[in-house]
Amino acid sequence: MVSAPTAQVIVIGGGINGIATFRDLALQGVDVVLVERGDFCSGASAASSHMIHGGVRYLENGEFRLVRESVQERNRLLRLAPHYVKPLPTTIPIFSTFSGILSAPLRFLTHKQQGKPKERGALLIKLGLTGYDSFSRDGGNVPRHQFKGRAASLAKLPELRRDVKYTATYFDAAVENPERLALDLVADARATGPHARSANYIEAIGVRGDDVLLRDTVTGTEFSVSASVVVNTTGPWTDLTNTALGRPTEFMGGTKGSHIVLDNPALFAACAGGEVFFENNDGRIVLIYPLNGKVLVGTTDIPADMGEPAVCTEDEVDYFFELVSHVFPKIPVDRSQIVFRYSGVRPLPSEDAAPGFVSRDYRIEKTPFGESGAVKMLSLVGGKWTTFRALSEHISTDTLEILGVDRRVSTEDLAMGGGVGFPAAGAETDAWIANHSGGLGRARTAQLLARYGTTAADVIAFLQTAGDQPLGALEGFSAGEIEYLCEREFVVHLGDLFLRRTIIAFAGGLTQPVFDELASVVASALGWSAEQLAAERESAVEHLAVFHGLALVAAPVTGRPVADAV
Repeated sequence: MVSAPTAQVIVIGGGINGIATFRDLALQGVDVVLVERGDFCSGASAASSHMIHGGVRYLENGEFRLVRESVQERNRLLRLAPHYVKPLPTTIPIFSTFSGILSAPLRFLTHKQQGKPKERGALLIKLGLTGYDSFSRDGGNVPRHQFKGRAASLAKLPELRRDVKYTATYFDAAVENPERLALDLVADARATGPHARSANYIEAIGVRGDDVLLRDTVTGTEFSVSASVVVNTTGPWTDLTNTALGRPTEFMGGTKGSHIVLDNPALFAACAGGEVFFENNDGRIVLIYPLNGKVLVGTTDIPADMGEPAVCTEDEVDYFFELVSHVFPKIPVDRSQIVFRYSGVRPLPSEDAAPGFVSRDYRIEKTPFGESGAVKMLSLVGGKWTTFRALSEHISTDTLEILGVDRRVSTEDLAMGGGVGFPAAGAETDAWIANHSGGLGRARTAQLLARYGTTAADVIAFLQTAGDQPLGALEGFSAGEIEYLCEREFVVHLGDLFLRRTIIAFAGGLTQPVFDELASVVASALGWSAEQLAAERESAVEHLAVFHGLALVAAPVTGRPVADAV
């Protein structure tokens, strides 16, 4: 009988928290395997608001530890991943002075909404932001908040409702391409040596003795892996994963959050380069901000059924339009402007509380695993993008304790992926471009640096051999660049390229001609047969329609101008 492949640790779930845990353990020299049933960063981690934030509203829930950690991690990510994480000025429009000041203490004490929700007034917001700023005192690198009166507020944001009394502006951060940052972490881990192994499209389906039974979702092949520690980082699917692994749990109780991306130049300009953040009169937090040339609007907070796929509904779209008109009443929005939509389930703990008051903090549950119980399992409950580095350090520390291994590397000051040696600005950027252009020209080199950080050097080296012939249908990309992504970054299906290796779909660039051309390039790079290509096209078209509201056709079409938004 052939024995199962072995590792010290197997991490199940390749979202941001599983990937970061994989990286942290790899840096400690641990023999670690990461498996993900879909593509890396394709589940809950792909449905975020693209925010790296401290969570000012969590103060009202009394989650001071989480806010402190989140603010510190926000500041850290601005330093460690400057190629993707950028400062984001965030403005709260305020329509009263004292509203909410009496109900806030009750919300704080009970975590329940008392009566009809009320918008926060200036005094309450001022108190919250003062406390929020205090968490940035140690090593903070963003400005403190500022209050403006009505005249100054309308001078800065002239499209705001005319009855605005104040605005409060503070700084958080946005991650422009979160999926690419996650891929950077995978590459960081694998670069530590052969003891760090990873694979997407590998699903954990059961237990074989004390081993984890896995299945390749592409080929259907089943095999098992033996490990001393099993780490479950499958987010909102944590309970379902534990049940499949023979250890049922009831840890999770997530809520669904949806977003839409609008091509609306007037709304883009109205945001004045920053996020508009406010609480709707139903108590939900709302954000509107420019991102990748479009405007992101979100988010809903609805109890989720993990048995149903998370899809942005037409009712949610109507809700978003109402939100825009609540803040910018003179700017029209309609469905023709939607270039992308998406939805996901937050990996929140199971709690008897209203959705907005369910804790955003995380915890790590330790249970036995396998038939003998000798193997230990750690299940992550909760977690969010902002705290992925600190969270992974906590999981890794618990894992190292079980293994009896000492930590040898801290990630607190370790730059991530293309953030290593990323030029600050001006002369440094010019020097990097001059030293790495490789015959591509300054403009193209600058474009690749912005897209990949300093790992653009690897892309440029590849293009020097493969060529950099521009695509016919998509400006700013070449066939050689797409080939690089396919060959070096674990592309298995068409959607991996459209949705995660690039922001082509998110930013509204996935027209029918672009889809057709990219499908051909990917097929050539991965050696697909005509039958495989046809199946991939059909699958991608169905997924894009159901989950992202894009109308494309599977059969190759010539002369079609654009893919319409559903």
